[in-house]
Amino acid sequence: MPDRTDPFLPPDDEGRTLARRLLAEARHAALAYADPETGTPSISRIAFGLDEAGTPITLISSLSAHDAGLRAQPLASVMVGEPGIKGDPLTHPRLMVQVRAEYIDRSAPGHAALRDRWLADHPKSKLYIDFADFGFVRMTPVSALLNGGFGKAMKLAPEDLRP
Repeated sequence: MPDRTDPFLPPDDEGRTLARRLLAEARHAALAYADPETGTPSISRIAFGLDEAGTPITLISSLSAHDAGLRAQPLASVMVGEPGIKGDPLTHPRLMVQVRAEYIDRSAPGHAALRDRWLADHPKSKLYIDFADFGFVRMTPVSALLNGGFGKAMKLAPEDLRP
């Protein structure tokens, strides 16, 4: 059997900084979730942001397929980081975060502040943010995988992602 070495670098400050930057700059993400009817992996593009503590959040409609998926199985993954306009897309940094989704009730303390923060980063959502079918979902990190480009991959813990 071939000798396999761990391809992941140990977490370091440079990797943590890059992961935090990718999260802070993202205004959308890819969300992977399980289809509640078939269990098949599914993916959707979502609006993305961070709450005041630096935890990922999204605003989604209860009419969406990913809403049904997250309600049935709150474990999911999000990916942030976009390819640049030049070069091989696989050389650009990206971050995959495994998360546990938690719906935030409109009557929860801090909801108004969260709404204001969201609108500051996503002003076009003013058109629909108050529709009855839209709500915030906090996506608490469980683990993360940073790929900073070829030979720059590391596994990160939730505390590595906090500002």
